[in-house]
Amino acid sequence: MKTYNNLFNKVCSFQNLHLAYLKARKCKRYRNEILKFSYNLESNLSNLQKQLLDQTYKHGSYREFIIHDLKKRQIKAPCFRDRVVHHALCNVIEPIFDKGFIYSSFACRKEKGTHKAIKRLKRFIKSAETKSFSDIYCLQCDISKYFDSINQSILFSLIEQKISDKKVLWLIKKILNSSHREINTGIPIGNLTSQLFANIYLDELDKFIKHKFRIKYYIRYMDDFLILDHNKKKIHQIKEEIQEFLQNKLKLKLHPKKANVYPIKHSVNFLGYKIFKNYMLLRKNTVKRFIKRIRSYQKKLMKKLINKRKFNNFLSSWVIYAKLANSWQLRKDLSKKLGLILIN
Repeated sequence: MKTYNNLFNKVCSFQNLHLAYLKARKCKRYRNEILKFSYNLESNLSNLQKQLLDQTYKHGSYREFIIHDLKKRQIKAPCFRDRVVHHALCNVIEPIFDKGFIYSSFACRKEKGTHKAIKRLKRFIKSAETKSFSDIYCLQCDISKYFDSINQSILFSLIEQKISDKKVLWLIKKILNSSHREINTGIPIGNLTSQLFANIYLDELDKFIKHKFRIKYYIRYMDDFLILDHNKKKIHQIKEEIQEFLQNKLKLKLHPKKANVYPIKHSVNFLGYKIFKNYMLLRKNTVKRFIKRIRSYQKKLMKKLINKRKFNNFLSSWVIYAKLANSWQLRKDLSKKLGLILIN
């Protein structure tokens, strides 16, 4: 396996740090923390560069808060200065790892995302339909407490298989140790680096499934993945072997209530959509979460806690997401209910 050295100077170059700054401030440039950093931008970036090159850089503390989405999540948000470092690191090492990932890994990658994952699943369903629609089975799994369960030692050993630059590895260690966990397990959900690290970790699962079982119809979106096959007995056996692999190789467990085998003749629930043979709907929980969030945004907009641009950006992205499904009537009803324009 090819390893990469002489990367640290690329990470620490002023040009890369400035690019990282621009990425880190995107859509957040008027926050006090960012305005303060931007006021003496050249000096702050130069100081950061010097600390990295001298290896005197110390990662700051996190701002912690809880979000309630489908489930309760603890988010750890790093300070802006550290986010710049995270972007600077990812700018250099992400392309190295990304080109080795399988095509059907869709989360947190350029030119991928939810829409492409759903479109690929629909193509898989159509392609797998060689006998009859009722003969196709789906193994759909979710990993229990994924980010909190990642073993840092295993993760670091996987990173070392590609990165041999000692100073880059030093910086990665700094970031991994920054959340001050007493045990060597878990990575913060709020870090940009955690998204890359999480994909590196489960790339082992991707290759295990693709190489051992020669599975054609496989899709993963972070820790949510599924397999389609006509053979029900085979797909149950694959589930058992996946459980064993995750426990022995990666110290992970499948979610006991979210690792199921079922016929897809009714529908497949994936990434907030309910996918049928010839059409697709938004799941009820997806709609409920949107209503709850948009009402929260409306209140914040009235109190001037967010600006109109941020409100409209959220609205536009959700409409794009909803339009992938057969949702015209739903969006029309929500427009009346919420006093918004959700159809165009």
